Amino acid sequence: MARAVTPQRKALNTAIAWGIGLLIFFPILWTILTSFKTEAQAISDPPVFLFFDWTLENYSVVQERSDYMRFLWNSVIIAGGSTILGIIIAIPAAWSMAFVPSKRTKDILLWMLSTKMLPAVGVLYPIYLIFIRMGILDTRLGLVVVLMLINLPIIVWMLYTYFREIPGEILEAARMDGASLKEEILYVLTPMAMPGIASTLLLNIILAWNEAFWTLNLTAAKAAPLTAFIASYSSPEGLFYAKLSAASTMAIAPILILGWFSQKQLVSGLTFGAVK
Repeated sequence: MARAVTPQRKALNTAIAWGIGLLIFFPILWTILTSFKTEAQAISDPPVFLFFDWTLENYSVVQERSDYMRFLWNSVIIAGGSTILGIIIAIPAAWSMAFVPSKRTKDILLWMLSTKMLPAVGVLYPIYLIFIRMGILDTRLGLVVVLMLINLPIIVWMLYTYFREIPGEILEAARMDGASLKEEILYVLTPMAMPGIASTLLLNIILAWNEAFWTLNLTAAKAAPLTAFIASYSSPEGLFYAKLSAASTMAIAPILILGWFSQKQLVSGLTFGAVK
């Protein structure tokens, strides 16, 4: 029999949760506040928190110096394209591993996950040469492909976990009713696993949006996303912290807004199948 949670314990748990949440959110809050400071206030010692002269000058300078919308559009295409392409490839792969497993299925899953342990710099040079040969260096297509590939193991693992929670008898019933393999995946499996698919999609959009290593090394100007937009405010003359914070705030704002409005769907998908 489960023990009842006392009001004191509930209040303590709430306070701890809020404390951890605020601790995690503080760097983002500090970046946003710094974006409204002057450069002198941004590097002041001791640092100022709320009581400073608020200014929009940094945002004006960033807008004048850079074409923010071009970087934003590149990020949308690269993050969205790599995620959608990854989902299209991962759904049949995860279906096969979940419902038609072989003796090597677990080994394959572990091998796929082990590729994430490889330092990215170890394969940068060959990928760079391949991109030059194929003519896709500094293109959105090139970044869509490489980000899809590096996140594909995570997509397959997540979908495999969600698909395992779906009773195989349902798919067998669909096959007995004459459903083809395509119809089984599209019209039976996908709708049932939609919370898991949606959370996988959202998580991988965030991962692709925040990817910096590949976007900085495989782009120059044409396909540069918002990560390159942020990096452009680090110069040999030094770091302009207030302007860098303004650029960072503009870069993370879209994904923060997306996460805020989709948090219910994200939590629902991440807990899909957790309660029997």
